[in-house]
Amino acid sequence: MTRDSGYWADNYQRNKLSVEKAIAKINSGQRIFIGSSCGEPQRLVKGLADASLNYTDLEIVRMFSGETTSLSRIAEKSKSQNVNIRSFYLGSANSKSFKGDLRFITPINLSAVHKLIKSRLMPIQVALIQVTPPDDFGWMSLGISVDVTASAVAAADLVIAQVNRRMPRVLGRSYIHVNDIDYFVEHDEELIEIGTYPDVATAGKIARYLSRLVEDGSTMQLSLGGTSDASIAAMTEKNDLGIHTQYVTNTIMKLVAMGVVTNRRKGFNNGKIICSNAIGNRDLYDLLDNNPAVEFHPSKYVNDPRKIAKNNKMVAMNVCRAIDLTGQVAADALPFNYFSGVTGILDFFRGASLSKGGKSILMMTSTRNGGKDSRIVPMLQNAAVVVPRSEVQYVVTEYGSVNLFGKSIQERAVALISIAHPDFRDRLFEEAKDLGLLGPERSLREEMNSIYPLGLEETRVLDRHPITFRPVKLTDERIIQEHYYGLDTIDVVSRFFHEKKSFVRKQIEHTFMIDYVKDLTILAVEGPPGFERVLAVGEYYLNPETLLAEIAFSVVKKWQGKGLSSIVIRKLAEAAKRNGIKGLTAYTSKE
Repeated sequence: MTRDSGYWADNYQRNKLSVEKAIAKINSGQRIFIGSSCGEPQRLVKGLADASLNYTDLEIVRMFSGETTSLSRIAEKSKSQNVNIRSFYLGSANSKSFKGDLRFITPINLSAVHKLIKSRLMPIQVALIQVTPPDDFGWMSLGISVDVTASAVAAADLVIAQVNRRMPRVLGRSYIHVNDIDYFVEHDEELIEIGTYPDVATAGKIARYLSRLVEDGSTMQLSLGGTSDASIAAMTEKNDLGIHTQYVTNTIMKLVAMGVVTNRRKGFNNGKIICSNAIGNRDLYDLLDNNPAVEFHPSKYVNDPRKIAKNNKMVAMNVCRAIDLTGQVAADALPFNYFSGVTGILDFFRGASLSKGGKSILMMTSTRNGGKDSRIVPMLQNAAVVVPRSEVQYVVTEYGSVNLFGKSIQERAVALISIAHPDFRDRLFEEAKDLGLLGPERSLREEMNSIYPLGLEETRVLDRHPITFRPVKLTDERIIQEHYYGLDTIDVVSRFFHEKKSFVRKQIEHTFMIDYVKDLTILAVEGPPGFERVLAVGEYYLNPETLLAEIAFSVVKKWQGKGLSSIVIRKLAEAAKRNGIKGLTAYTSKE
């Protein structure tokens, strides 16, 4: 319809309607967009649901989310004759919570929804939205749900707005003028709130690994859930973090209050949190009201990989449901609130990959169903691939973190088995061999089920270089080989007591196939995880009869005499003492 162009205050008064009269402006056969997430116009949606039997073939377009009304059930009951649902969602919808909604899902990346709507390839006849009351100039804010709502409003033939004084007025590109809205329904009500997420027993352990991957000055995007909240809480020792994310939450704002998030070093929108939605409770919504430190923008901006890439050290952190041994990922929204940012995962992963110093991280607990099933599986079955293997970089569970970027299928399988729950590693290993993911020369050893001792990790700055001292991992096979092949003849003889030209896997597997108790290897490494260079190797092997352990070590020529071996030996000694070893012995050459 043609909207008013006169004085906005007159237009506002003239176009105020009751909810019943406003909904009556809708005609059968129309496509209706509904504002999403916690900014859903609840009164308008209830009014539509109450009147739905008066219509035929209404199509509801929205972001996949929880419902305050029963539109999906109405669609089910009427066999879509009254109402049909179209939910934008990239997840697999494979859990029991979403099975009934599977047929309503339209798989799409969030950054592409704007194009779909604006191009009118999918025309929007009606938009039902929620806004703040107008200011002195007639501007209203979309509040905590800007995302794709702004695009829908611009494209819709008819816009009906619920005016709610409980909606915070947020800054950024969230404004719409009274003259751009057709009808107003004044109705104050509390916004949808999401309380504390259910505790995840292993979240704290996952967060410890995650925090080691996030550097000072990083810009973060986070999905929702207990694991994500614990991960954010683990960032309290970081400095000058920034936020560019789909959802802003209570936990993020706590980091702002603590001075951890300053947004000073983002390199793009410095000093500002950039988001498109807020999900939390009333405290969060009140904090966002006219807050100049937070800007809300449409999803076409927030989820644009080119914009995301402009942030320095962009770190995209998301929760996934399952991953197979080749790196294919399944993800779903949260069954207790349906929000998680699944539809934006690929946007942020691709943006992070283009960012200077950027990285993408997938987080998950190693098991599900009370520990009965592994989330790391040989091959994904009956689940949509949300993140293809080519887009996956870091994967974190409570048993460790691995970097799959640039890794072969065999390297990926070994890496993911190493962070699976120990109860499932043997089975995963055998199935990986059956599938041809591992070579026939690979053999199963008891040490594969050992748990990585994170507490032994330490990073020091030596000669102005950050050096990490850490226990060896199953994935370190190749870099240990490269270390030994890089030693000169004198250093090889010093380590092995004879000249040696080859260091094939069978000869050195005792270095990386360890149980961290009876045998232990400490590495000194530099470089990013997954692409480190070994500077020193220190090992001990227990003699069970004497309870003494023999130690051996090697250091690359450039770093000899700079204290690396002393630190490695000290860490070996400390670990040996904790593991009940009586003492350490060493053999040396006469030279």
